[in-house]
Amino acid sequence: MNSRPISEDDLNGFVDRTLDPARHAEVSAYLDAHPDIAQRVALYGEQSDMLRAAFAPVIDEPVPTELDLARMIDERRRPSQMPRWAMAAAAVLLLSLGGAGGWSLRGMAPAPNEGVQALAREAAASYATYAPDQVRPVEIRASDRDVLAAWTAKRIGRPIGIPDLTRAGYRLMGGRVVPTEHGPAALFMYDDDHGTRLVMLARPMRAEPDMPMSPHVQGSLNGFAWADNGLGYSLVGGVASDRLHPLADEVRRQIRSEA
Repeated sequence: MNSRPISEDDLNGFVDRTLDPARHAEVSAYLDAHPDIAQRVALYGEQSDMLRAAFAPVIDEPVPTELDLARMIDERRRPSQMPRWAMAAAAVLLLSLGGAGGWSLRGMAPAPNEGVQALAREAAASYATYAPDQVRPVEIRASDRDVLAAWTAKRIGRPIGIPDLTRAGYRLMGGRVVPTEHGPAALFMYDDDHGTRLVMLARPMRAEPDMPMSPHVQGSLNGFAWADNGLGYSLVGGVASDRLHPLADEVRRQIRSEA
C-alpha cells in the first residue's frame, strides 16, 4: 500500500519535530529525493532553531505572579477587575511563548520587521525559492535586459540598476519581480557557469532609506545588505563571505555611478 503524499503539514511537522517516527522517516526519504525542497526546509529549520534560542531565556523563566493565567482568570471573576494594561501584557507574553513553537512563522527569523534585516531575510527566502530552479529560475532572461529593466521599474515604482558582474566571473541570467512583506521587489540572478548562483534583491526602503553595508547569514547563505537613497539592496549566495563582499562592493559602486 502506497503511503499518502507528503504535504505542507508534513514538512511543517518535520521542522517542528512533531511527526511520528514512521512519518518522519517517509518525509526524510522524500527530502533526500528532492534536494531543492530539502534546502528550503533546512533553512526554515535553522530559523526555527534561532527562534527557540532567542526565546529560550523567557520560556525558562517562571511566569511572574501578576501574569499567572489562573490568577488572572480568578481575579477577573471577582468584582474588582485587574487593570487592562496587565491583561494586555499577559496577552503579549503568551503570544511570544507560542511563537517559539516552530514553523508557524513560515521562515521568519526573530529580526525586526523593517529595515535592511527584513530585506536580508526576504533576499534569502527568494534565493531559496528561485536559485535551485533548473527550469525557470528567472521570468525574463538577460537577452531581454531592457525589457527586464522597464518591467521592474514599472512594478517597483523606480528604476533599479542591473549590475554587470561579468569581470568577476558571474553572468546575468535574468530576473523577475517577487512579492515581499513590504511590497514588490526586483530580483536579478547571476551564475558563474559552474552551478554557483547569486541573487540581488532590491526594493524601496521606508524604514531605513540610507544604511551602510552590513553582512548577514541565513543558514548556509551569506549576504550583504545596504540602502541608498530610499532603495534597499541585498546580495546573497552560497559562497564564502570574503568572496561575496567584493562583489557586493562592486554592485553598490555600479548602482551609485548610474544614479
